[in-house]
Amino acid sequence: MAHSSGYDGSGETTTPFRVLGPLEVSGKAGAVAVASGRQEIVLGALVLELNRVVETTHLVDAVWAHHPPKTARAQVQICISRLRKALSDGGVDATIETRARGYLLKAPEDATDVGNFRRLVAEAHALAREGLKMPAVEALRSATGLWRGRCLTGVPSEVLAGTAAQWDESRLEAVETCMRLLLELGRHEHLIGELMQLVASHPLRERLRGHLMVALYRSGRQAEALEAYHQGRTLLTEELGLDPSRELRDLAQAILTDDPCLVLAEHAEPPAVVATHVEQPAHELGAESDLVATPRQLPADIFDFVADDTTVSAICGAATGGTGNGPLSVALVLGRPGVGKTTVATHVAHRLAAEYFPDGQLYCDLGGLGGQPVDPAQALGRFLRALGVAGEAVPASLDERAEMYRSLLADRRVLVLLDDAVSESQVMPLLPGTGSSGVLVTSRSLLTALPGARRFDVEPLSTEQALQLLRRIIGERRVESEAEAARCLIRLVGGLPLAVRIIGARLAARPHWSLTSMWNRLESEHRRLDELVHGELSIRSSLSLSYDGLEAADRRLLCLLSLAEGTVIPSWLGAALADDPTLRPTDLLEPLVDTRLLDITAMDQSGDTWYGLSLVARSFTRERLIAEIPEAERVEAVQRMVGGWMSFAERAHKEIYGDRYTLVSGRAQRWHPPESVMRRCLSDPLGWLESEQANLVHAVELAARFGLDELCWELATSLVTLFEARGYPDLWERTHRVALTAVQQAGNERGQAAVLSSLGSMHLHRGEYEAAGPYLSAALAMFERIGEVCGQALCLRDLARIERHHGDDDRAMALFESAERKFVRAEDVIGRACVLGEMARITMRRADFTQTRTYIDEALGICRSNGSDRGQAFVLRRLGQMLMCQQQYGAAERTLLEVLEMVKASGDLVGEGYVLQDLGRVNVDLRRAEQAIEYYSQSASVRERILDHGGAAAVRADIVAILDRPVTPVG
Repeated sequence: MAHSSGYDGSGETTTPFRVLGPLEVSGKAGAVAVASGRQEIVLGALVLELNRVVETTHLVDAVWAHHPPKTARAQVQICISRLRKALSDGGVDATIETRARGYLLKAPEDATDVGNFRRLVAEAHALAREGLKMPAVEALRSATGLWRGRCLTGVPSEVLAGTAAQWDESRLEAVETCMRLLLELGRHEHLIGELMQLVASHPLRERLRGHLMVALYRSGRQAEALEAYHQGRTLLTEELGLDPSRELRDLAQAILTDDPCLVLAEHAEPPAVVATHVEQPAHELGAESDLVATPRQLPADIFDFVADDTTVSAICGAATGGTGNGPLSVALVLGRPGVGKTTVATHVAHRLAAEYFPDGQLYCDLGGLGGQPVDPAQALGRFLRALGVAGEAVPASLDERAEMYRSLLADRRVLVLLDDAVSESQVMPLLPGTGSSGVLVTSRSLLTALPGARRFDVEPLSTEQALQLLRRIIGERRVESEAEAARCLIRLVGGLPLAVRIIGARLAARPHWSLTSMWNRLESEHRRLDELVHGELSIRSSLSLSYDGLEAADRRLLCLLSLAEGTVIPSWLGAALADDPTLRPTDLLEPLVDTRLLDITAMDQSGDTWYGLSLVARSFTRERLIAEIPEAERVEAVQRMVGGWMSFAERAHKEIYGDRYTLVSGRAQRWHPPESVMRRCLSDPLGWLESEQANLVHAVELAARFGLDELCWELATSLVTLFEARGYPDLWERTHRVALTAVQQAGNERGQAAVLSSLGSMHLHRGEYEAAGPYLSAALAMFERIGEVCGQALCLRDLARIERHHGDDDRAMALFESAERKFVRAEDVIGRACVLGEMARITMRRADFTQTRTYIDEALGICRSNGSDRGQAFVLRRLGQMLMCQQQYGAAERTLLEVLEMVKASGDLVGEGYVLQDLGRVNVDLRRAEQAIEYYSQSASVRERILDHGGAAAVRADIVAILDRPVTPVG
């Protein structure tokens, strides 16, 4: 059965609205920009209810879950108006209609990925009922393959989150059904790796665990099947206090006793047939050819061809789109080195030759970037002779040859395959003059000035496609016997067809080699390219062709980019490595994108671009880095790169706190990106820190590896702004252990003190008060020795927190007062405000509310005058707690709701968890049991998200307390 691919013959997407992952919209003009926030929420709500009226009240609730402003309906109308314009400008085949009670997004039923998912699942169930299990599996695989992440990822709406969660649940149900069908088909051995990953991701789903147990048992792994059951039982008991379901218990008993019911039933099903022909009608044959010869120059097709069928069909459609009286059709096949552009184009040419181009096929390798490019006059001479023109009759000049060539092809149906083109000027003379012929061009360059060309990017193979290719080379049994090793090999080379073919050829030549041994050979980056060679096939040679064609400055920059450890490279990083603070850093990287040595991985609405190097390309460029760039230059480049991350992290901290408050300053050299770039990136400073988390952690480790100890510790301690707000204690510890080793080896006492102090704070953040003390005491002694006043204040503040935790409020207050004086000396006003807030907590416990209010008012004034939103939220929470102590519950609730909005707006998940718990307590005092449970539940959910399992357990205990002692509603 053929399933909808989401593409038409042009290669363009026919699913304009995609919500199974981040919200994406596309039209005839490409991606359609939808403003984040309200517009995203409104459009998401309409897409989920395609062709059904969505009431305005629902849209208001989706945007403002709690307290919508008076202008809410008007703001929704503005969103609708802007969405209509965006859809119209983007050429999206959809309209938003106004109805009596709301709005309706009108579009074809297959315009959304959720609609396609629903259809494919329904098809699968129908096929399964008819006993066609394998086609049902294929339909379910197509359905679940539509997901790009959690439904509506990043769309900030509590209301839509519920609907999105239902779709995510539907996906998991489809996955479970697919696994069941595959087990019934006897594919148990092939499923184990996939089921293990699924169970690890969803450990509480008993159906998935049951499928894994069956797969293991039928594969002769009874003990592991029972171990999978015991792990699930332990998890259910510890997490939920529940026993496994009867179904799972019965399955475990059946496995234990070798129950015959577990034996696989006999089944027989014909293999699914996949259509590979081009679904276009044959053209009428014209008059008999009067060419002297009918050329058949195509290189041989390959029997084990594997590629994306959608892309291949789209290229076929483009190459045949002009075979008639219309304009010439040119299909331009692009892609990175080794991706199989020539293989795809040759395969397409063979598919089309007999039916569409009976008058012949011409082929020329134009020489590409690495060799001597073929002169177009030379290529035309070859073509003319192939068409039957005698050698002496071939004109001398390029123009005359082109004229004769176009005349000979007029009204003929000939396919011209131009492989590895360098430039538009090389291709233009080789184009036929009429639309009766077709042209296929492959190139590593974009050739954007080639008129009438439709461009198609050949991407690396998916995991399943690459496995299919590997099976065809070395045999299905060999691949399936080491399925996980095969997948690891494919991930290691990024699905690059040339690399997969080399791996297959080497394994075919050595039947005694296991796939695991091949993976072990490739795992080492230093040997990877040496292993990816077989006969004339070589990844290194393929990459060298593109690399050697670059300008010297571009080659140098590409090598330096391999120093970046992260998988995603922001555009400004190229400018830092090249030491070129240009206002347009993307311009430095575009030549590398043009030759497909650097990939574009993402682009936002402001035009900022993120890039990536594949693992294979990274191995190649690191080889060249060592060979071509002196070590001193590499160190300087790393210093600029990490210095750039330091500039961003420091600025993000200043935006959140109002300045570089509560941080010990060092002397590390910064590299400053252009101000416009920094402002654009840090419009949401905490969000930026979150999005660049992996790169920032890698930068700390890179600085340590290159002996840049000062940058290492400064960047690590600056990142606490993120780790503390979003709950990343593991990354906090990881970066600081690296930094501590770096500063100790360098004898950097200031750095040691700063890192030790921050590690003490980390242990406090985890609630590990006993572990925090030694770190803070050691750091305080060092700070006193070098006269670092701000560092002393930070240590005294945290030591005071330990004393307060132990119940010694007098000792804690003395330490807090000492810390406050130190912060005054250091001119760190936010540090002082935080200490005042801590002191207010002690006076609150003493019921000295006059002094508490004095501390709070002073701290709040400091934070407001310095623009510290995070500080304001901290102090206002203290105010809410004081009002609770004074039994002013209504005022406390209003204050805490204000704080909740602040921490949500800033993305402070840790703060959000605490404030939600406070709101739960207020509602307990107000005798609102249901609302209290709701706030507690939200608090537990937030704490689970940041892996604060202890905090989540404490909140659940609060819920249990309510359920044990029901609160009587007021009145």
